[in-house]
Amino acid sequence: MRVIKAPAPIEKNSFSVFLAGSIEMGRAENWQQRVERLLMNVPGTIFNPRRDDWDDSWVQSIDNAQFREQVEWELEAQECADVIAMYFAPETLGPISLLELGLFAHSGKMIVCCSEGFWRKGNVDIVCHRYGVRRVGSLAELVAKIVHSSK
Repeated sequence: MRVIKAPAPIEKNSFSVFLAGSIEMGRAENWQQRVERLLMNVPGTIFNPRRDDWDDSWVQSIDNAQFREQVEWELEAQECADVIAMYFAPETLGPISLLELGLFAHSGKMIVCCSEGFWRKGNVDIVCHRYGVRRVGSLAELVAKIVHSSK
């Protein structure tokens, strides 16, 4: 798969997947990189929000051009993607991921991995159950579902 990272222009020519989930301002494991490697031979495009030039000092405000660009890129990429693959890492809080789950639960294109230990696993499971969101128990299963969806 071709990888497009924020804030590069969003181009979609075939199957695409957005890697949503735990980042925690760079404190979470770089699971997106692992998924990229596992999907490298699958045709399509990965939209990865983990920005190479992220700056923790950016003020999180609509008035901050870089921050606004990041958030708008993520929303546009999720709207455009065929699949939103969301991973809730157990050691993170994932407030933005929880927000995005709420925004896109109705989309019919989500696959969610929420392992034991995530502090709001019960909430995630209930939302997924209520709205028919596909759930898996590991990153390996998440990758397998992405591959299956690409066919």
